[in-house]
Amino acid sequence: MAKAERGPRERMVFSAAQLIRRDGVHSTGMREVAVDAAAPRGSLQHYFPGGKTQLVDEAVGWAGGYAAGRVARFLAALPEPTPSGLFAEMVRQWTDEYETAGFAGGCPVAAATVDCAESVPSTRTAASAAFATWTGAVAEALTGMGVPAQRAGALSTLMISSLEGAILLARADQDVQALTTVARELGPLLDAAVPTR
Repeated sequence: MAKAERGPRERMVFSAAQLIRRDGVHSTGMREVAVDAAAPRGSLQHYFPGGKTQLVDEAVGWAGGYAAGRVARFLAALPEPTPSGLFAEMVRQWTDEYETAGFAGGCPVAAATVDCAESVPSTRTAASAAFATWTGAVAEALTGMGVPAQRAGALSTLMISSLEGAILLARADQDVQALTTVARELGPLLDAAVPTR
């Protein structure tokens, strides 16, 4: 759904996620979210009576759901789904963004975790739930490709942890090499988790 097709509440959650991924939680202000979402400032109080914390928590939850939803789209893009193919698509989303738009954005869930894990318990909880939603979707996809269920959860954690770390390195280096490296190096390990028939 395009930004213009969303209602004001959804636009504000989406805008908050986008601003957090670029600037972090502390540098993202409520007024800036309202302007970016083209929403009246008074609507922030109406939709988010819990203030910035509620908005951030909902933006983090939205981001986790978005990442989980992308898993199915990545699988659909593969002629023959494999664990390495799925991971390569997850990585390609970021390499494509960085090569076309620059390195300004990262994962909003990671940004909120870094900024708030110790100081805002509800945001830490929202981030944990968002990562669980995402890892759950990846684990389910891996299981669907034949990875044993007891291994799929661990591999989904490895995939997302590697991706998040590579995103940080790519942004620091202003280079996609860390992303392409993790895709290349993890690919064979991921595919080896599918038992041969």
